[in-house]
Amino acid sequence: MIGKLTRRRVIGALVVLAVAGALGGSVAYRLAKKGGDDAGPGGQKAPVVLEFAPGDLTGVESRPIARWLPVSGALQPVNQATVKAKVSGDVRHIAVREGEAVSAGQVLVRIDSADLESRLSDRIGALESARAQLALAEKTRASNQTLLKQNFISQNAFDNSESSLNVSLGSVKSAEAQVALARNALKDAVVTSPLAGIVAKRHVQPGEKVAFDSPLVTVVDLKDMELQAVVPAVDVPELAIGMPVALAVDGFGERRFSGRIERINPATEAGTRAILVYVGIPNADRALRGGMFATGRIALAPDSPAPTLPQTAIRTEAGQTFVWAIDSGKLVKRIVVVGRRDDEAGRIEVRTPLPPELAILAARFDNLKDGAPALVKAAPAEKAKAAG
Repeated sequence: MIGKLTRRRVIGALVVLAVAGALGGSVAYRLAKKGGDDAGPGGQKAPVVLEFAPGDLTGVESRPIARWLPVSGALQPVNQATVKAKVSGDVRHIAVREGEAVSAGQVLVRIDSADLESRLSDRIGALESARAQLALAEKTRASNQTLLKQNFISQNAFDNSESSLNVSLGSVKSAEAQVALARNALKDAVVTSPLAGIVAKRHVQPGEKVAFDSPLVTVVDLKDMELQAVVPAVDVPELAIGMPVALAVDGFGERRFSGRIERINPATEAGTRAILVYVGIPNADRALRGGMFATGRIALAPDSPAPTLPQTAIRTEAGQTFVWAIDSGKLVKRIVVVGRRDDEAGRIEVRTPLPPELAILAARFDNLKDGAPALVKAAPAEKAKAAG
């Protein structure tokens, strides 16, 4: 009984193995057939041919390169003034604060004038005394002149009286000048704005004692701004008064401001080979402020035409600059040396000689391989022409 069961088990196992072998052979055949369908001669996989549309390609073109001279610097108001004290004394009143608009001639600061008024009174008194001395000297001279004609006095006595008259005249003129100075000093105790603008800074506070020529208030006029740009001396011969300048100012986003070259310094800055160029910027809406940083560029005359490519065709990897081209039905990686850039036109100078008829990839593609098969698809019009 045991022997019969063992034989049955062996026969069953053999049947299972036979079925599995048949199935496995069928699967292996289908896989081999599929691989054979995709394989080329010799059982190797056929290479993939890359196809590019005509719009994906470009070529070397000779074009003039636009040139721009970059400039940058801080903005400053063209018209500004720091009002200073013309007399010494205590600050009695300040009529303005920072940020307030003022007009020309508006009162800014009042300085205590008690001492100045007393000095003026003293000078006026000295003037009156000198005038009285002059009147007396005139009477004496007239009297002595009559006596001289009658020979009652000598010529020497008459000359003395005339000399006293001249001294009195000089004393009167001196006293008048002192009175004028005292009046001007009293007038200078009231400080006014020399221009219309905005108060930028108060340098003193009420109650402080100020000396002669001490700064009191700074007033700026924001109507016209100026940029002082440092330009290399080699580029200055290409600049001229009136050339336009496009500027971008920090904080204003995409807004652009227009300016023009107003002045060019006649000498280089000490210790450098740079020259200051002054760019005037109209600021009618007073949006710009002093100290803001601006960057811009000045359009220079374009150079003679040079071989160029679109900037999108130039690639840089691992420190190498190259382009992808299609040559004899294959992708070719060409190392190139580039030069000047024309960001306005989106082109870049190529200094490495390239054939004008060479098809170069204008767009960026990934996973390209040097030597891979490649071709250019015919345009629909060319296809129709070929079919006809």
